[in-house]
Amino acid sequence: MKKFSLALMSMGSLSAATVLAQSPPAATLAPVTITGNPLGATDLIAPASQYSGGELLFRSKSTLGETLDGTPGISSTYFGPNASRPVIRGLDGDRIRILSNGGAMVDASSLSYDHAGTTDPLSIERIEVLRGPGALQYGGSAVGGVVNVIDNRIPREALFDAQGGVGGKADFGLASGNAEKSAGFLLEAGTDRYALHLDAFNRNTGDVSVPVSLACTRSGAAALGRKICNSASDTRGAALGASVFFAQGYLGASLSGFRSDYGTVAEDAVTIGMQSDRLALEGEVRGLSGPFQSVKGQLGRSVYQHTEFEGATAGTLFRNSGNALRLEARHARWGALEGLMGLQADSTRFSADGDEAFAPYSQTRQTALFIHEELATGWGRLSAGARMESVNVASTGNPTVARFTPASRSFSPSSYALGALWNTAPGWQLTSNLAYTQRAPKDYELFADGPHLATHAYELGNAHLAPEQSTNLDVGVNWQRGAHRFAIGAFVNHFNNYISQEATGFQRDTQGNGAGGAGVTDCGDGTSVESGCVASLLPEYAYTAVQARFSGLEASASVRLLDGARTLDLELRGDLVHAANARTGQPLPRIAPARLGATLLWANGPWSARLGASHAAAQTDVPAGQLSTRAYTLWNALVAYRVKEGAVNMLWFARLDNLSDTLAYSATSILTQTAAGKAPLPGRSVKAGLQVSF
Repeated sequence: MKKFSLALMSMGSLSAATVLAQSPPAATLAPVTITGNPLGATDLIAPASQYSGGELLFRSKSTLGETLDGTPGISSTYFGPNASRPVIRGLDGDRIRILSNGGAMVDASSLSYDHAGTTDPLSIERIEVLRGPGALQYGGSAVGGVVNVIDNRIPREALFDAQGGVGGKADFGLASGNAEKSAGFLLEAGTDRYALHLDAFNRNTGDVSVPVSLACTRSGAAALGRKICNSASDTRGAALGASVFFAQGYLGASLSGFRSDYGTVAEDAVTIGMQSDRLALEGEVRGLSGPFQSVKGQLGRSVYQHTEFEGATAGTLFRNSGNALRLEARHARWGALEGLMGLQADSTRFSADGDEAFAPYSQTRQTALFIHEELATGWGRLSAGARMESVNVASTGNPTVARFTPASRSFSPSSYALGALWNTAPGWQLTSNLAYTQRAPKDYELFADGPHLATHAYELGNAHLAPEQSTNLDVGVNWQRGAHRFAIGAFVNHFNNYISQEATGFQRDTQGNGAGGAGVTDCGDGTSVESGCVASLLPEYAYTAVQARFSGLEASASVRLLDGARTLDLELRGDLVHAANARTGQPLPRIAPARLGATLLWANGPWSARLGASHAAAQTDVPAGQLSTRAYTLWNALVAYRVKEGAVNMLWFARLDNLSDTLAYSATSILTQTAAGKAPLPGRSVKAGLQVSF
């Protein structure tokens, strides 16, 4: 029987052992990033990051945003520990495309900051992040970048020979800062003709410990404590997948479910009960003769819903269901030119029922054609891409809310990109990317009309918005010699009509009174006269197109200080983002401050250890009337030990976060403005974990 190869999965402790041993890069095959790299090049033109194996295990948090936070160019929305999406180069929400194995992921996390995503890092094999214009082939909504969450739920390669085999892994974790208890397992079985996959996970946490005493009005909780009130969670999920392999490819399917019950942090008694189910089909035919070398197809169906509870009382119910189709055909080489063309078709149906339904029922349909070409040259590589879309966004009203009326808009956005990579000298590379991107407005940007308590605003859509247009230039320098490397990049992104929420200067109440600039009258207690002194007042914010400019720097480096049986490396990183209204000069909200970080990595046989610090400068470049954030430095450490007993590999680790128990607030979190002081970053915590693989 051929032994199960965890290296092929990039999930097990064999992969982690490679990280821990700090083997010289010359002897280690670097993983090939697949997102935005359909032709499998080992050197990417677009800036990218990827985490798998031990690196992913060691940095894993309860959300995708917090797991990636600290990567150069990436921060998080941090709506407490349970709801956090990545922020890439100052852009978040629907300007960041989150994918599952390259296909669309359907949820409601981009609609509101308190809506969690449907992915838990416990179930992930690898995370790939593509920053900037290289993400064009995934649509205008990827103008900021792409985060691709990759698992092996549909096996794409046979892991065993004809005699068959079984392999897998199990993860266990305990943490002090939030009383976390987590466990997950994965099993793979099959032969060279078929494969079966099964995984399941559970993560249970309590309220998060912080370095300051906070008030809490939740029933049964202490009135004052050093915890974030209502930050507990219970998350679980499972998946079953299978594939059949044939001489020129594979065909597979998977069914997965995700459930989460969590506190929203912003309000002491409000929790969210979420569920999501997904069916995926995928297949590829390779080694074709004629005009195409290979054809790959993906089809997904997702059904998502969550209910917001106040105490035990069910409140607003959000539903979102969608279908996603993606076809890619790689054409035969034409001399030094190779590339692919593709079709993408997505459709979603959204509804919200309840007092906090700030957007109407809606249907969105999108169809796109795209092409990506690369030309090898004597000095490097050139790339070019184009995407043409047809988008229809329709409001179907709401039978219980009169202010929501049927309406429809259609758009034809198009996007184009050019890129180049120069091998200027041994070990040196220069990269450059230029892209023009159009993004069709989302349903809520067009048709919102209601109170949104997560943003503490009455949000008003604009049905006359045109597609958002941006021009993005990205340049970079990379160098590597043995274990030493560094990379630095700069970008500028200019939006002709950036869709932004702008204060109108009027007030509305939660019942919708005060439309058309009429405003409402304060009863003196924060409620409106028009509602009979019942409905709370909120500032009105309208979606408006403004000129905006984003620019910044990203840098990383690694220096081998000690080589041999024992290794010692110093890793450095830093980033800076500036974003402003190009016409008024007013800063845009929720932009990360300048950040610097350093980590020492030591390895000796089965042992490894890390000590690092992450510094965030004060963020005073904020819109008028908003709060600035103070500078802070967070220290962290990790120690790990790996051992092999027969066919079983074990990886033990202990991670210490925020060693000095520093009080810090996130500049990219809307809670810093709407619930000032209520949601600091987590305090000191120790996490112990074990991964067993066979």
